[in-house]
Amino acid sequence: MSKLQPARGTRDIYGVEARNMTCVVDTFRRVAGTYGFEELATPIFEFTEVYKRPLGEASDIVSKEMYTFEDRGGEELTLRPEFTAGVCRAFISNGMQQNLPCRLMSYGPAFRYERPQKGRYRQFHQINAELLGQDTPEADIDMIAMAWRLLRELGLGEKVVLHLNTLGDKESRTAYKEALVTYLNKFKGDLSEDSQRRLESNPLRILDSKDEGDKKIVTDAPKLSDHLNETSLNFFETVKKGLDIVGVPYIHDERLVRGMDYYCHTAFEFVTTELGAQGTVLGGGRYDGLIEQLGGPATSGVGWAGGIERLAMLADVGEAPERPVVIMPMGEAATFKAFEIAEMLRNKGLTVTADRSGNMKKRMNRADKANAAFAIIIGDNELEQGTAMLKRLDDGTQSEIAFADIAAAIQFN
Repeated sequence: MSKLQPARGTRDIYGVEARNMTCVVDTFRRVAGTYGFEELATPIFEFTEVYKRPLGEASDIVSKEMYTFEDRGGEELTLRPEFTAGVCRAFISNGMQQNLPCRLMSYGPAFRYERPQKGRYRQFHQINAELLGQDTPEADIDMIAMAWRLLRELGLGEKVVLHLNTLGDKESRTAYKEALVTYLNKFKGDLSEDSQRRLESNPLRILDSKDEGDKKIVTDAPKLSDHLNETSLNFFETVKKGLDIVGVPYIHDERLVRGMDYYCHTAFEFVTTELGAQGTVLGGGRYDGLIEQLGGPATSGVGWAGGIERLAMLADVGEAPERPVVIMPMGEAATFKAFEIAEMLRNKGLTVTADRSGNMKKRMNRADKANAAFAIIIGDNELEQGTAMLKRLDDGTQSEIAFADIAAAIQFN
């Protein structure tokens, strides 16, 4: 039988990586909590329409990347490719519009069929924050400031750069799309296959194309900034002023876009150069038309998501587990006493394991491999005297300690 491996684009998570990812989530929950966010856990799969309707049939996620299946009842379901659509669905389903603004944080796995690369997998994990029901630029400032605080608390302040842009309001975007399509149609035959398809459905996405030929064409394309009305300009100026006040540095990146029609005004990405070509570790923007598109009431929204794997790779902040204490009982009677002592030590907050097999040399070798700090040895003689042999494994010193005094004798220096 060949050696079993996880499916392509997935992997087992343990050890240092697991600790780093846990630290990212714990830090996210703590930081978001200081901004008044509450946790929301949505199902890992939804009716396909939840993603297909807002993302659009022509989007790469829907056409190329979603894991969609029919269940035994004939329902078409899709594994979560991103969080925002599911959060907005939950907002509608649970009548959350009665309590606006709504601040929701989520985290967990998501799934996309794409080429695996450094920090990107077919099953990946995200943290996600959404602020619903607040249509002013101050909400955008809050969301970006929260993301910046999270990144700094993860020690990434020097490793990421905020790219910021405005997409304008609906009126500005409509005017710009007309000018952009008019320009791109002159080069339609020279565009990549994906960009030719996007020309009909999501022309703004062509500005973000990675194809070298497309990049040359869009160099001289009209600029969105030249088509912004006064409302859009004022909104963006307020966002920039707010970020200056709270101390969030940024680069105005006019090529940063979001292709869906429900996106408007602020778009942003925190980018690093330390993870290869795919450098975005956290990104988001304003999406005032999404909930309405899903069939809910007209409700503004702004949010962001970050890749837990990529943040964990950059941060490397997970604390090593506490060094354990290993109890080594010798004989049946000592084994039962070891249970009692182990629970007593755990009640004191210590990490305790038991090694009940093999000779003492083998047990000590295993304790060393486990990076244990102390070994507690109990045999028949110790039982008779009501004591245990406590051995400090770093220097080999040992002493005889009464059972009741073991917890006090274990000191991590």
